[in-house]
Amino acid sequence: MRTKTKKALEGTTGVVQKSTWFDYMNNALMILLSLCFIYPVVMTLGQSFSDAKAMVGKTVFLFPVGFSLDSYKQLLSDISILRYYWNTIVYAGLGTFLTLTLTGMLAYPLTARDFKGKRVISVMLLITMFFGGGMIPTYLVYKDMYHLTNTLWVMILPGAVSAWNVIIFKNFFNSIPVELREAAQIDGAGHFRVLFQIVMPLSKPLLATIGLFTIVGHWNGYFNALLYLDSADKFPIQMFLRKILVLSEISSGADLQNLDILRQLANTNPTTVKAAATIITIIPILCVYPFLQKYFTKGMMLGSVKS
Repeated sequence: MRTKTKKALEGTTGVVQKSTWFDYMNNALMILLSLCFIYPVVMTLGQSFSDAKAMVGKTVFLFPVGFSLDSYKQLLSDISILRYYWNTIVYAGLGTFLTLTLTGMLAYPLTARDFKGKRVISVMLLITMFFGGGMIPTYLVYKDMYHLTNTLWVMILPGAVSAWNVIIFKNFFNSIPVELREAAQIDGAGHFRVLFQIVMPLSKPLLATIGLFTIVGHWNGYFNALLYLDSADKFPIQMFLRKILVLSEISSGADLQNLDILRQLANTNPTTVKAAATIITIIPILCVYPFLQKYFTKGMMLGSVKS
């Protein structure tokens, strides 16, 4: 098959493409970058499985020093980690659903030719990309006006819609043939039906790409929880990781609530505990990438075509 293809190329163009030095250098650079990205994960994984006593005075390059599951047992013995996981799944799942739905509902009218208010809305969205209210005014608005602090919605609603995502959605919707919408409207379909049964199903690369970025953002987010959440029952998994990283560095001044954790960590190596906590935190989100890779590759060019 490869020989036939080569002969076909020679017969049509007379020239067979050969790899250039740029191709070799580009491939080498991509391999080097991939190794740079993979190495910290492999090293952290090796540290997490290392034996605490064997790790004294040693460092992990790739493979574990000894082998032990004590760090994982120590961390997973804390039942609160399941609650943190559940909170993060709710924040990421519900937040991503609302982001895709609300952003699509805002971007769809901006693609309509006869919508007179789209210029005003576009200008208002553009203003939010350059100006913000500040941390303290934002906190006061969430607390006093909307009463969102220490609730589920303070982790989801404030960042549900962004101007940048609306622009990307709008550009992608404009690439869908307008004849499909007009045909559906002639058959009696309303705007909601056109959006959710025609436009959104044709936007799988868009939804996968923005959804992946949104899920990762919610999963890695901890700063909003640090500012707006008071109850530990509502903390995300990243707050658990932060607690482990901070407590393992504490030598004095610990409060009574954290004394039990400090006693547990005293019998382990802080390096292996940190590594195990990191692996426990990142493993679920790493499992999402392979299932969305097909659409994510297509969606990397989203917004590159001017509408």
